[in-house]
Amino acid sequence: MKSRPTFCISALAVALTMAMPVAHTADALPLMAPKLSVTTPTQESYSRFIISYRDGSAERGNRNAVLQNVKAAVARSGLDRATRSASGAIIAPLSATYQRKLGTGAELVSTSRKLDQREANALMQQIAADPAVAHVEPDVMMQAVRDITPSSDTAPQVFTPDDPYYAKYQWHFNNATGGANVSKAWDLADGDGVTVAVLDTGITNHPDIDLSLADAGYDFISDAAISGRATDDRVPGGWDLGDWTTAGQCGAGSTESKSSWHGTHVSGTVAELTNNGVGMAGVAHKAKVLPVRVLGHCGGYVSDIVDAIVWASGGHVDGVPDNANPAQVINMSLGASGACAADSVTGTAISSAIGRGTTVVAAAGNSNSNVASFTPAGCPGVIAVASNGITGKRAFYSNYGAGIAISAPGGGVYTNDDPNTGTQADPEGFVWSAINAGSTIPNVPAYGSSAGTSQASPHVAGVVAMILSATQQAGMAPPTPGQVRTILASSARPFPVAVDQPVGAGIVDAYAAVNKALGRGNGAEIVRLLTRNVILGKQTGGTGASILYAIKVPAGATTLNIRTVGGSGDVSLFVRVGNTPSYDGGNADFKSVKPGNNEAVVVAQPKAATYYIRVLGEQAFDNVSVLATYKP
Repeated sequence: MKSRPTFCISALAVALTMAMPVAHTADALPLMAPKLSVTTPTQESYSRFIISYRDGSAERGNRNAVLQNVKAAVARSGLDRATRSASGAIIAPLSATYQRKLGTGAELVSTSRKLDQREANALMQQIAADPAVAHVEPDVMMQAVRDITPSSDTAPQVFTPDDPYYAKYQWHFNNATGGANVSKAWDLADGDGVTVAVLDTGITNHPDIDLSLADAGYDFISDAAISGRATDDRVPGGWDLGDWTTAGQCGAGSTESKSSWHGTHVSGTVAELTNNGVGMAGVAHKAKVLPVRVLGHCGGYVSDIVDAIVWASGGHVDGVPDNANPAQVINMSLGASGACAADSVTGTAISSAIGRGTTVVAAAGNSNSNVASFTPAGCPGVIAVASNGITGKRAFYSNYGAGIAISAPGGGVYTNDDPNTGTQADPEGFVWSAINAGSTIPNVPAYGSSAGTSQASPHVAGVVAMILSATQQAGMAPPTPGQVRTILASSARPFPVAVDQPVGAGIVDAYAAVNKALGRGNGAEIVRLLTRNVILGKQTGGTGASILYAIKVPAGATTLNIRTVGGSGDVSLFVRVGNTPSYDGGNADFKSVKPGNNEAVVVAQPKAATYYIRVLGEQAFDNVSVLATYKP
């Protein structure tokens, strides 16, 4: 088995395994009945179901009424009778058990045996037939967004970890084309006073991470087979017990895997201690990480994850002490295939967190597919993060689409970020952070590299913490999650190369974002100078992308005409005299906001001044041309 390089704190030996992205099973049959989740589950069988009842219904919050209705649905679906399998074995009548009320108000029930897709559809259709039911969906398993790790056949290397390894390995903080411009932002903010909840595999002991909230975190995994504990319960503390698996443990065809220490790696990127003489650096290195364990062996149930979202953001979950350290930011480097409706249980949990003022950041996924088909990245209100490599290209594995808010360094794996012609580039192709060297249970602390949207997402979560920290220390009102999204998009650095798919407004820029939040402009926008009568073609950007131009108009000029034409998508045009127009065009002197790309602003008698022009992507756009003319 191939290995990946690590820096171990004690023995300082290298010992890691090759990890590959999670492969999703073939799409299951669509769930067509009204009020059923539009999610397309990817499991082979189902034994847990989440039911949301309408406000005011007798069933909402009444476990006896819930169970009575589910039993009636079992009877109507014909599953209450003994049958024979294809092999002739007798299949016992199905029964149902009430499990618990979720933090969203939904109810979780389980069945006495696992149902195949046909049986699950039949049962959910009958549950949904109850007028009191607002929504029903299977309690599917989500996975950590499994990342790519470097293959290496080299002999073990011995290092003395120290922050100088930041300069050698952590290109993703300051590289001019693909990095997040983090180091420059440290002069403005460091995340102090902000709590970031990392919903993941938990955290391990590591001298380069502030573990002061590790015991204050919580393990929300309620199934012993997933948690690795002896009982089906939840326990205090956000500690990672390991998520290794044996062959076949996670279903037919699943293979053996070592523990990923995924949550530790993500937490390190968010807030690894910096300038402490140990190891590497973190984006918001004075923020507090609140580890919340939701993923274990084979993944984690949606029902546990939505409760963790509610709890982490300060909401109440029955059976769990309220969170004494509500998070202003949640990072989820996890997911499953299936669209996320606003009224789904995950969509409802995220909406409730946003309503409490918590910004929710999620990895877009590593399937090279449209993010609209994935949860939670595709849920309304989530800041979905795509991945780019060191050259600024979209990483070949990264999900894409109009639902992406922004891109961030996650690693492109290969030289020049090109899987077709390049070779694995270490460290430049990967993101480095804290991990653990244990194969199954935690062992010695270490450092390791991975690539994926799991690595991109915590960069953005860390930048959000810096924004909140900076505004807090400046005595300003904290920006809302919606305002945070606007700050990130409007301050993003334009992609240095054309992206092949829409992946948001640009690459996250920590320095620009903090400046923008403090009302100082973004401190880093590139202004592209236009030449009279010269077309600037092939302008490309994602939804929310903003490109700034300027043209100097001399005295005596007349009929200034500024236009965008051609290409695909939808852009708006904002023009301001002598200064840059705001991201939303609110302070623009002139604007054109027609559908499509053919925008025009005409000024009959322009001033002798510099006219600043902002082209904003209302939708992803490609191959748009910009032209400014005037009569001398």
